[in-house]
Amino acid sequence: MNGDRPHILVLHRWRDTHAHYTDYLDHHSAHVTYVSTELGRASLPPAAAAVTTVGLTDDLPAVRAAVTALVARFGTPARLVALNEGDLDTAALIREEFAIPGQTTAELAVFRDKLTMCRTAAAAGLPVPAFAPAPDPAAVLAFGEAHGWPLVVKPHRGTASRGVVRVDSAADVAAVPGLAAALAGEPYLVQSYVDGPILHIDGLWEGDSLGSWTVSRYVGGTCADFTQGTWLGSVEEDDPALLEATEAFAAAVGAALGGSRPWVFHLEAFVTRAADGGPALVFLECGARVGGGEIPFTWRDVHGVDLMAAAVDIQLGLTPVLPPLKTGEVGGYLLLPLPVPAPCRVEAAGWVRQPEPARLPYAVLHTPVGALAPAISGYEHVGTRFRFRGPSTQEVEAAITEAANGFRLTCVPAVDPPAPPN
Repeated sequence: MNGDRPHILVLHRWRDTHAHYTDYLDHHSAHVTYVSTELGRASLPPAAAAVTTVGLTDDLPAVRAAVTALVARFGTPARLVALNEGDLDTAALIREEFAIPGQTTAELAVFRDKLTMCRTAAAAGLPVPAFAPAPDPAAVLAFGEAHGWPLVVKPHRGTASRGVVRVDSAADVAAVPGLAAALAGEPYLVQSYVDGPILHIDGLWEGDSLGSWTVSRYVGGTCADFTQGTWLGSVEEDDPALLEATEAFAAAVGAALGGSRPWVFHLEAFVTRAADGGPALVFLECGARVGGGEIPFTWRDVHGVDLMAAAVDIQLGLTPVLPPLKTGEVGGYLLLPLPVPAPCRVEAAGWVRQPEPARLPYAVLHTPVGALAPAISGYEHVGTRFRFRGPSTQEVEAAITEAANGFRLTCVPAVDPPAPPN
């Protein structure tokens, strides 16, 4: 066992450079080890003390075995870092099992269990759509009769809109395929549907006030729509009235869910109208982590700030400090779904209608032509990812829409290789 230097353990699954680990962790003064997926190995630093590969980083038994082996070599980790939302639960359980300081399952519950989250937000006086547990179709039907239709049913611990279902009428409760089985399979809740644009607000709660933050609006569809094949865009907002309303709302959420502890947030809210006609925000949900999609990249590229750095500092037990955001430009991104279910092979990719030069995305990423797009969930492994920057919300939103309608990815279903001869 190497006891001369502290051991820092990282759970990692991204193929792209969502996190710049060498900027956050000194790989020379500490043994920095990684438990990673095979795809994630490509973005790990060469200075890693060790890398152990698992099939999935949310496979607790596999991660436990990997950690056990690393502990035998490098000692019990002083800290465990996990930045992807899908790894937060595993990380908390591993911390508890190996007596590693940091966020526990109990502390994580308010951010991972949507029913607990809604109850906490409502108790703090935040505007939250009506909600209730949904153990079975009868509970959904009773909620709809009491609160009206449509409504939304979703798992307590879903990510990337997994399992989210809109129910438009009492008749649909029985008609939605697989709803009864889903409710029986894991805890669900039901909420009143809110008809309004959805914002995501990203930033740092410093423990007593807001640090750096941005507010963006989903365009083209919603995260739930994306799971059904609709493109998903996001554009930062520059409207002064909305920015003012968002700042007050985000500060209230920061205090309600995080209290006096610093935390990085990815907060979603509906935009409605107040009595005076101005914007009013309604709580949807909130995670204690950096937002997905292209958010880490646009923060770094457009605003010159790495939000991941704050998330790592918090998990290391340090006080996070972020510089002010560079202003003057608006960021945005676009995700196009794969045109056929994964795994599939990319046959062609390119513009069918070339945007004006001023509206071109500054980054376009997809699985290379001829390569296999893997069957992995999450917003990294989609059809095509685009990043935008521009002088205003209006300009960036127009560029997003133009790209969504002007770019095509052609894929064919993957064919298993023939079996070897006997």
